[in-house]
Amino acid sequence: MIVTRRNLLLAGGGIAALGAAGVTTLALNAGDPPERELPPVPPGKVRWSNWSGLQTCIPKAIAVPADINELQHLLRTSSDVVRPVGAGHSFGALVPTEGTIVSLDRLSALAAHDAQAMTATVGAGVRLFNLGEMLDGIGQAMNALPDINKQSLAGAIATATHGAGANLGSLSSAIAGLQLMTADGALIDCDASKNAELFDAARVSVGALGIVTQVKLQNRGPLTLRRKTWFEPIGDAIAAAPERARTLRHYEFYYITFTDMAYCISHEETDEPVTPRKPNSENEGAEELMTLRDWFSWAPWLRRMIGKGLIANQETESVVGPAWRLLSTDRPMRFNEMEYHLPREALTSVLPQVIAAIERHSEAYFPIEVRFVAEDDAWLSPFYKRPTLSIAVHMGHTQNHDFYFSEIEPIYRRVEGRPHWGKLHSLKAADLAALYPHFRDFQAMRAEKDPGGRFMNPYLRALFVG
Repeated sequence: MIVTRRNLLLAGGGIAALGAAGVTTLALNAGDPPERELPPVPPGKVRWSNWSGLQTCIPKAIAVPADINELQHLLRTSSDVVRPVGAGHSFGALVPTEGTIVSLDRLSALAAHDAQAMTATVGAGVRLFNLGEMLDGIGQAMNALPDINKQSLAGAIATATHGAGANLGSLSSAIAGLQLMTADGALIDCDASKNAELFDAARVSVGALGIVTQVKLQNRGPLTLRRKTWFEPIGDAIAAAPERARTLRHYEFYYITFTDMAYCISHEETDEPVTPRKPNSENEGAEELMTLRDWFSWAPWLRRMIGKGLIANQETESVVGPAWRLLSTDRPMRFNEMEYHLPREALTSVLPQVIAAIERHSEAYFPIEVRFVAEDDAWLSPFYKRPTLSIAVHMGHTQNHDFYFSEIEPIYRRVEGRPHWGKLHSLKAADLAALYPHFRDFQAMRAEKDPGGRFMNPYLRALFVG
């Protein structure tokens, strides 16, 4: 927990004393603009929307096939553009289409597992909060998980979604094999030895090659972690980050906007007994930071003083639990996000610039997230052949975030940052070709597997065709 409303009220009373020094205090409830109005949905149609509400469309149909045969029938009997969807947790326009949206929610079962090899084969539509418990039941666990548990496995690997661990790769790097259904309904199995180039392309493909229907995961045995959280000055967090990232199993930190303070999170493997589960302090913290903004956005210096003062009194917290419960949680407060993956050595130069850019906007309140990810070798992985630092910025889902593109993105691009495939960016095919050694290979593979563009919407055409 970052700050409580009770403490804010007490702080507000104390601040009144500043009036004696000639400072007038006001409690302004700035709030956020209402959600935008959308045109009505025609009779017989349904509007699809992503999690944040930024991306919407009215497709011809939304299909939820019960099995592989139904999915094959759909592809073989329709000429529509088809866009697969997971949980709709991507912020870019990966899904919107006037054709058919396909959900794999019913293709989510555990198909097979090998206790000796520590592998599990699952339907690609499984949600991460179900997958963790499913694997726990067979004595397995994933090495790393992202921080949001509502995503589908297919969506997470398609966008190279990742967790926090300098020696741990994204979810895509945990794939030992996968099954891909192409535009004509053909099923292709691929791994490092069978259809190896397709495997390298399909591990991160944003659904542009076909529909990943099944995934074989390389796992490990059950994993229990001790989660530790604490606050410290942002300068100390930046200075300590390289060593912490190197030595801790999972490490990340957030810059708490308008406070000069960082919120640090580590997870280390342990055999200690599980402790009672606590509420998600990050969710509470975001709500309280919004309150702090609403009360004091009229005076950034005062907002900084109050926020920093309240944070300084927070104690270190520790909890023990299964990795799938601690690493990946529910995030009910909606936002829109830009995240870029950068060379690790860019931390000390880039993060202060990002902080300064965010704090030029008094309406901002979400923390800035900093994580570390290991390199891998999937063609379109943002971590391809590069140990990586990831910096993410967030704005509330109804807030204007246009400045991401004019003020934040240029900072990332100056150090050859690669955007998260599921988050906001403005890059097109020519830009991406300069960042990915195998980008042209991926374009050729896409043209071979989907020559008619069945899986392409306008956004993907800009990414892969130009």
